Amino acid sequence: MALKATIYKAELSIADMDRNYYETHQLTMARHPSETDERMMVRLIAFAIHANEALTFTKGLFDVEEPDLWQKDLTGAIELSIEVGQPDEKVILKACGRSEHVYVYSYSATSHIWWKGLANKVERCKNLTVVDLPAEATEQLGKMAQRTMQLQCTIQDGQIWLTDGSTTVEVGREVLKSER
Repeated sequence: MALKATIYKAELSIADMDRNYYETHQLTMARHPSETDERMMVRLIAFAIHANEALTFTKGLFDVEEPDLWQKDLTGAIELSIEVGQPDEKVILKACGRSEHVYVYSYSATSHIWWKGLANKVERCKNLTVVDLPAEATEQLGKMAQRTMQLQCTIQDGQIWLTDGSTTVEVGREVLKSER
């Protein structure tokens, strides 16, 4: 018998002063049985960083052919592809070949080891940005996960704050590789 996804709903109010983007999104996220709360919340942070009306969650772990989030133009071409975790080089190279821009958000304490083994293999990808999120912050995000959430996200000067009204988590970013 196949395991089913757990559905999470979030009302996410975003105040992104770096992009002058202010919007509230009603999000429905399917959490794969093998996915942790921490990973799901990193997907939510990635959404907040790149939020716009065309950005959507995909089937993600349910379909290995799709990234965790993507943004397509009106013709169906992939403008933005976002992967969460520590994807292997094949996944990254395929995404770079299919998408205008590719972002990878790693968040584990072992991310630097993963990146050290991968950096030379994806250096030629000019449309790739790799960002590491601090493991301590993403662990705190995982503890905020609820089946129904009302969240506020503020982004200013590259810093991210996510709050549910009682807990606030500051999430820094370290860019390991940026587009050229």
